[in-house]
Amino acid sequence: MTEPETKKPAGTWLSPQLSSYFIAGGIAGAASRTVVSPLERLKIIQYVSSLSSSLQLLTDCLFASMQVQPSSSDRQYKGVWSSLVRMWREEGFKGFMRGNGINCLRIIPYSAVQFTTYEQLKKVVLQWFTGYGAKTLDTPTRLCAGALAGITSVCTTYPLDLVRSRLSIATASIPLQNAAATAAPSTVAAAVFTPQELTMWGMTLKVMREEGGVRALYRGLVPTAMGVAPYVGINFASYEALRGVITPPGKSSVHRKLLCGALAGSISQTLTYPFDVLRRKMQVTGMNALGYKYNGALDALRSIIRTEGIKGLYRGLWPNLLKVAPSIATSFFTYELVKDFLGAS
Repeated sequence: MTEPETKKPAGTWLSPQLSSYFIAGGIAGAASRTVVSPLERLKIIQYVSSLSSSLQLLTDCLFASMQVQPSSSDRQYKGVWSSLVRMWREEGFKGFMRGNGINCLRIIPYSAVQFTTYEQLKKVVLQWFTGYGAKTLDTPTRLCAGALAGITSVCTTYPLDLVRSRLSIATASIPLQNAAATAAPSTVAAAVFTPQELTMWGMTLKVMREEGGVRALYRGLVPTAMGVAPYVGINFASYEALRGVITPPGKSSVHRKLLCGALAGSISQTLTYPFDVLRRKMQVTGMNALGYKYNGALDALRSIIRTEGIKGLYRGLWPNLLKVAPSIATSFFTYELVKDFLGAS
């Protein structure tokens, strides 16, 4: 009579608990990215606005020879607060949320797959390697489970991430490389894109049409996977380790849980940030007006170090840290809140 009960663990991959993980992960991702949408867009813009500083000298020299007043240096996004104020002044609240729709469209399946894969990998490891009686995993195992979860999620949603990056950059007032040829430098959107192309579907078609088909939607996937694997692994491992220290039994208040997520996200993002820079550079390499032409991740790495030095690999880190702390804190907190509400242990 007890035989059927002993075989129940084999079907856990299709259990209602799995659906709870997936739903909780998706809601957590959407909540976390919406909270920090203005900073997310600012981070992407600052990656590419660094190009204008290297072009400014050339533009000024040309304008001087033409006896034309050069463009003001305030066209470049400088400083977190001043850039956010400028974004609000130029585009309003819509500018803060621009690209957030596609960002949520990407992050919902991304976060859902990531959390679900991590939870299932923990169960598999516990069952296969540490026995059914084990309750927790050690840190190296958590790192490996998180890394595999990160790779799985990023491969699933990468094209949406690339298109979102293109949209964020295309609508920002960043001077173009060909601005030196005109008396009035134009922005990316005004000179390169039609209104139809400044939509999710329109940008997707443009990338596929002009840059090599479906393959172009996966440009930068390798450096992204290289960065996501350690990032997600460190993120999960750090969070669970910090939970044991900051939220011991009887002290699991809301602010303690949020602190665990904020610290875990800051640690993991700082350690893996150069990979994120490479990912963004590779994603915009097809936007000719910005002047980025790389033959691969290693070529992009050499180019950044040669032109900007090591600090170029950490450009935009400050606004990114301001973003990642509330983002990861919200993500973990929302995930656990929804998971508990749905009855998943």
